[in-house]
Amino acid sequence: MHVKYDTKGICAVRVEFDVEDGVVKNISFLGGCDGNHKGIAALAEGMTPEEATKRLKGITCGRRNTSCPDQLAVALEEFMKNQ
Repeated sequence: MHVKYDTKGICAVRVEFDVEDGVVKNISFLGGCDGNHKGIAALAEGMTPEEATKRLKGITCGRRNTSCPDQLAVALEEFMKNQ
């Protein structure tokens, strides 16, 4: 299943990913820091949505109360809630 999530409070405006056979794949962010997003994607791809959420939820960026990893976790939570 392909998921698009409009982010809140970060430089990237959207995160997209697929969940296939119970694992997260093809993570991409629109806008923001390309290198950071490639790193997040490389680390989170292949994890279950539950494991990725557990690891990424609550990470902040500077004075913001969220971050790109946190917003990916929020998107994954939305995906799991709607399954």
